[in-house]
Amino acid sequence: MPNPDFNLLLTLDVLLEEGSVARAARRLRLSPSAMSRALARLREATGDPLLVRAGRGLVPTPRALELRESVGRIVRDAEAVLRPAGALDIGQLDRTFTLRTGEGFVETFGPGLLARAREEAPGVRLRFLPKPDKDSAPLRDGTVDLETGVVGEATGPELRAQGLFRDRFVGVVRAGHPLGRGAITPARYAGGRHILVSRRGFGRAPVDEALEALGLEREIATSVGGFSTALALARASDLIATVPERHTTGLRTDLFSFPLPVPVPDILVSLLWHPRLDADPAHRWLRGCVREVCAEPLPPSQAGAASAS
Repeated sequence: MPNPDFNLLLTLDVLLEEGSVARAARRLRLSPSAMSRALARLREATGDPLLVRAGRGLVPTPRALELRESVGRIVRDAEAVLRPAGALDIGQLDRTFTLRTGEGFVETFGPGLLARAREEAPGVRLRFLPKPDKDSAPLRDGTVDLETGVVGEATGPELRAQGLFRDRFVGVVRAGHPLGRGAITPARYAGGRHILVSRRGFGRAPVDEALEALGLEREIATSVGGFSTALALARASDLIATVPERHTTGLRTDLFSFPLPVPVPDILVSLLWHPRLDADPAHRWLRGCVREVCAEPLPPSQAGAASAS
């Protein structure tokens, strides 16, 4: 059976509305002969005359009357599908978004983002997932709507990326730690016992290269897989953690933070999404919310924690 010509649906809809081949032809900007050929194809496809002569005009057959309502509805639905999306009513949006973020993002920016969503779109639910790796598959397969992180070689080349904020690394120790008193020199910093943050459990960080340029080397007492674990250990010991400042603001409450005494490059934390969501109005709204929340000044309680650095 040949594939149906869906263009005939529009022709049939106009024919049934006008009840005249000539008027339907003018409306569709076709010649009368082209419209007659279209009617012949419709009769062949449906197995029904559809319009029959009655005096000087045409009248619909029972089959045509049966089809008129459903054909009209199908055509209107098709027009709606092919029409550009209208303005999104955020207040009526009912949708769950999944965000995959690094450690500290939810603690620092989650409250503001949830408050923003509650105010503008009470029907929106935000689902936060941890980011154990830089695999782009969750964005590709749609299990994740949005992701934050540092763009690197493992980032899928087709993904969209937009910078959120620049972050610098800081040193962090427990309140009352000896490093909290006096100037923190490269030698004093390197002389302590350190926590290495590495997903693989080994390796060197940029701070090690900066220390090496000065002939210094820090002692790695332990290695952990994430910043929250490193900060938990620093809070309960004399170990030194080195973490991104703004990203971990919500995790560093009651800890002493200080600028690193050696130059270490900043990192750019970006927003990542799949290009198929570029034009989705709801997704654009969510991206705007994340950008604006990340650009807002920190709440007083968090700003106080950051000012120690």
